[in-house]
Amino acid sequence: MEAEQLDYVLVPLGLLVLVAYHVWLLITIHRHPIRTVVGLNAQSRHQWVLSIMSDPLKNGVLAVQTIRNNIMASTLLATTAITLSSLIGVFVSTTSDSGNTASRLIYGNKSPLLSSVKYFSILLCFLVAFLLNVQSIRYYAHVSFLATVPTWKGQKDYLEYVARNLNRGSYFWSLGLRAFYLSFPLFLWIFGPIPMFVCCCIMLFVLYFLDTTTSFTRHLHTNSIRRTDDVESVG
Repeated sequence: MEAEQLDYVLVPLGLLVLVAYHVWLLITIHRHPIRTVVGLNAQSRHQWVLSIMSDPLKNGVLAVQTIRNNIMASTLLATTAITLSSLIGVFVSTTSDSGNTASRLIYGNKSPLLSSVKYFSILLCFLVAFLLNVQSIRYYAHVSFLATVPTWKGQKDYLEYVARNLNRGSYFWSLGLRAFYLSFPLFLWIFGPIPMFVCCCIMLFVLYFLDTTTSFTRHLHTNSIRRTDDVESVG
């Protein structure tokens, strides 16, 4: 196979590997949420909301501080994403065709059109990360008000509404972080399709390690929920 054709084979294959993994992850979260970190954390946040809003006047400060920390994390990622997007835009606009020395490091298609596609893909990835983190900030800011409403104490429908909004904010934050993860193989694509494909394969194993839970973690989480339910039933 010629070097110019590697981009048309390895790049779609690497992206297909990541897409297939995330399809499997979504199905697992839907059917067996406790086997994934995302599903386990969603249940933990649900229990946290029920605990905090059992006495909003007493736990209001703790709730606001916790949500503020999440807002700061989302703000950091959003700021980083928009800054990197600006830097990439400036770099692309000022890059000339005189950099032939750097192109010698690339084993693959070196056409100007494909180079523009590479930079545009990275730019789009960071812009998506920025928008997702902004949505995360939006939900977290909304929950910071909802979690401190004393009149909602003991009303299950309202508590479920607050927990649902908190989990939505966390889901947007997780998606924004995934966009940052995707930027790594797209960045290595600049140096050729082979580094990009290798990065996708390595990232697949790393994400599987980060996204799945162990039997010890599942057992600990299940026991903590049971103890919480027992305390609520006694109360």
